[in-house]
Amino acid sequence: MDSDAPRRLAAVLAIVAVPWVVVVSRGEITVIFAFGLVDPAPFHLTTVTDYLFRHTRGLPRFLLAWPVASLQYGIAVVAAAAATRGREDVRVTAGLLTFAGASLLWTAVGFARRPGYAAFPAGTAALWAVVWWYYWPTLRQVFAGTTRG
Repeated sequence: MDSDAPRRLAAVLAIVAVPWVVVVSRGEITVIFAFGLVDPAPFHLTTVTDYLFRHTRGLPRFLLAWPVASLQYGIAVVAAAAATRGREDVRVTAGLLTFAGASLLWTAVGFARRPGYAAFPAGTAALWAVVWWYYWPTLRQVFAGTTRG
């Protein structure tokens, strides 16, 4: 087992607590997490599964990028957990986290392009920070080893 695997897994798991996208419209805030949409006033939670199976008909495509990011993140958690058994391919985990961040960025940009909306992709920053901090040094070694060869 890689000695950094538990720290990487903890960092990947911690992202679930980060607001992925914060959307502000007409003074109201909606917070998008990996697991659902939270409207704080009055409090309401729409889970990602409810969103996908009840509310997706006729929605703009940028709104579907969030569930895709949740799926990518979930698979990345499984991949990071595999590292505790010595079975992680860091390219897969880092790639999934990178693409999840890009999906969230697409969601935020989609909201920001609508009149009266502002969106802040905090999840993109968190996902990419974990990739840069925990995976980039190993990826650099992997890529250096494959290019010499």
